[in-house]
Amino acid sequence: MVTRRTFLRAGGLATAGLALGGLTAVKSMTAANAARIAGANRKINLACVGIGNRGADVIREFAKTGMANIVALCDVDLGAPHTQAILNEYPQAKRFQDFRVMFDKMAGEIDAVAAAIPDHAHFPVCMLALSLGKHIFVEKPMVRTFYEAELLIDAAKRHPHVVTQVGNQGHSEGNYFQFKAWKEAGIIKDVTEITAHMNSARRWHTWDTGINRYPEAQPLPATLDWDTWLAAVAYHGYNSRYHYGDWRSWYDFGMGALGDWGAHILDTVHEFLELGLPYEVNALRIDGHNDYFFPKASTILFRFPARGAMPPVDVTWYDGVDNIPTVPAGYGTSDIDPNIPPVAGGRLQPSKLNPGKIIYSRELTFKGGSHGSTLSIIPNEKANDLQSKLPEVPQSPSNHFANFLRACLGEEKTRSPFEIHGALSQVFSLGVIAQRLNTKIVFDRQTKQVTNHAFANAMLTQAPPRKGWEEFYKSGITN
Repeated sequence: MVTRRTFLRAGGLATAGLALGGLTAVKSMTAANAARIAGANRKINLACVGIGNRGADVIREFAKTGMANIVALCDVDLGAPHTQAILNEYPQAKRFQDFRVMFDKMAGEIDAVAAAIPDHAHFPVCMLALSLGKHIFVEKPMVRTFYEAELLIDAAKRHPHVVTQVGNQGHSEGNYFQFKAWKEAGIIKDVTEITAHMNSARRWHTWDTGINRYPEAQPLPATLDWDTWLAAVAYHGYNSRYHYGDWRSWYDFGMGALGDWGAHILDTVHEFLELGLPYEVNALRIDGHNDYFFPKASTILFRFPARGAMPPVDVTWYDGVDNIPTVPAGYGTSDIDPNIPPVAGGRLQPSKLNPGKIIYSRELTFKGGSHGSTLSIIPNEKANDLQSKLPEVPQSPSNHFANFLRACLGEEKTRSPFEIHGALSQVFSLGVIAQRLNTKIVFDRQTKQVTNHAFANAMLTQAPPRKGWEEFYKSGITN
């Protein structure tokens, strides 16, 4: 049986060269193998890491497909009220508080893993699953740091038969297929500028930005495995303002509004315009800047070079309730798409501008929302003129969860694998560095280094992993 110790003995992860080595000794779980293991019922044995709140939603979405056997439930707080519903729904599933123990005890019974946990904990779960040949679905953003994304992209390339998927579900909905069809038909071309905006209230907007230390430690809930919750991040004493959704507010644990919503707003733009990595990221406006949690408002300019025949593109990101971008003439209203979920820890603002984007090309202007919301050509008069020239947009053959499971069975390819989403995750990491330092950074796309700011360059890797978590980042470790 392949276990975590097998993974370690086969050789861990290289560091300085941003590459992985020695993992080929671990036999990957190919899509064909998964299909054979699933047997006649065509189901994938799925282990779920993170089972409360969003994790519960993810588990239920997988269950709806009829293609998943939920064989393991893993959560750092199995005694918490928000985990009880799922535990009661799957009483036969084996239960764990530590994903490492889960893999050690039942790796041979697992085909795939779904992870819906805080951003800072994505990397070790993904890397261990991938290295053991387990197909992996992880909520967005893929990881928290540039370096972690680089390692996972490389690992996915070295394990091409292991299926990966990042949970930006709009990548399997209308906007994905429309954007692809419109670009291939030449409707979307020569894009030069994009405005992306998410201006709803966030949970940290009421906090004191004069903070000069982390919150004081509070008594630890008796049922919570806090050490595993922290994963590789430097030790913080437990505080309720880190736990549940509040982790998203802190630089040490989350990715703020950009990492949370950027994946739902800029995913198709980034993929189909082949943006890759920016050469410059500039923090144009930072309100409520501090060393600990995200600003109350940010305007961040990402500059991308020409790609082949496509011109350079400037992407400007706006977040914050009082940081709403201007819109072009003929924009119309900002309607709420009923398919977009409410903002966790905040509320939508129908009287202002809802999450979305404006795409400016040399000939046309498009407006769009978030997630799977489709684009519109503005103004209406221009849209009417082009109506007869618009290509037919195919329907999605599967939602994001079914797409992952069908890929595990060898029937489809995932639409947001690590190789595609990884670079977008790195874009967000660079944006967060600019936010945190409140500065402009110049980035060399070839060497993948920040060239104008030593501290920003060091932040590509962030702090060293906490003792006991080095195995996911280093090479040559044995156990």
